[in-house]
Amino acid sequence: MTRTQQQDERFGVLIGLGAYLMWGLLPLYWPLLRPADAFEILGHRIIWSLVFVLLLVQLTHSWPAIKSTIKNFKLTLLVLIASVLVASNWGIYIWAVNDNHVVETSLGYFINPLVTVLLGVVFFGEKLRRMQKLAVVIASIAVLILTYDYGRLPWIALGLTATFGIYGALKKKINLPAIAGLFMETVVLIPLTTGYLYWLALQSQAIIFQDRTLLIFAIISGPLTALPLLFFGAATTRIPLTWIGVMQYVAPTIQFIIGVWVFNEELGIVRLIGFLVVWTALFIFTLDAWRSNQARQNAL
Repeated sequence: MTRTQQQDERFGVLIGLGAYLMWGLLPLYWPLLRPADAFEILGHRIIWSLVFVLLLVQLTHSWPAIKSTIKNFKLTLLVLIASVLVASNWGIYIWAVNDNHVVETSLGYFINPLVTVLLGVVFFGEKLRRMQKLAVVIASIAVLILTYDYGRLPWIALGLTATFGIYGALKKKINLPAIAGLFMETVVLIPLTTGYLYWLALQSQAIIFQDRTLLIFAIISGPLTALPLLFFGAATTRIPLTWIGVMQYVAPTIQFIIGVWVFNEELGIVRLIGFLVVWTALFIFTLDAWRSNQARQNAL
C-alpha cells in the first residue's frame, strides 16, 4: 500500500467516525419538531437536505459527475433504489424516536455491522472468517431473545438495519463522489415529497410551515442530515466494508445511552440479556477485525 493510499484510508476512518458520532446524537434533535408527525418531518428533511447539497454541488463543481451518471441507466437505477432505501430508513427512524423507541433503534444499528459484513460477502465477494461467522450466529440468537421479550419481531431494528445496510452496499457499488451521489438520491425524492407536503397544506395539517420555530429546526435538519451521509459516502469509497462495520456501533452506543438515561425507556432483564448477547457478538467481531488488520499491517 502506498503512502497516499494509507492517508486516504486514514481520512476515510476519520470522516466515518464523524458520521456515526453525528448519527448517534440525532435522537436528541427530532423531538424538537413535535407535534409534526414523522412523514411531515421526513418531507422537510428531504427538501432541506437537497437545498444544502445543491449549494455544495455548485461550490464543488460536481455537475459533470451528475450528468455522466444520468447518462448511465444502470447507475441511475441503482441511485433510485438507494434513495428509496435511505428515505425509508429516515422515516422509520424519525417515527421510532418520536414514539419512544430509541433503544430499539440502537438495536438496529448494533446489528447493522454484522449485516454489513454479510452484504460485503454477497455484493463484493469478501470472505467471512470463522470468528465473523460466530458473531453473526450469536447476533441471530440475540434477535430471537429480543423477539421473545417484545412479543413480536423487533421490526424497527430489523427495518433500520436492512434499509441502511443495503444502502451502504449500494453506495460502494455505485461509487459516486459523495456530494453528487447524495444530490441525486434526494432530487429523485422531491416530486413525491413536495406532493405530500402540498396535500398536507391543502388539508390544513402542515404544522411545520405554520410555526416559525419548527420551520427553523426543519431547515437545520437539512445539513444535519446531509453532512453525516456525505461523510459516510466518502468513507465507504476509501475503506473496506468490514472497517465500516466495526465503527458502525459508535452511533447505537450513543443512542442506547440516550434512550435509557435521557428518555428513560424501559430496559427489562430479558431485553438487557438480549443486548448483552449482541454486545458479545460485536466484541468477537471487533477482536477478529483488529487481529486481521494487525496481520495485514505486519505483512506490508
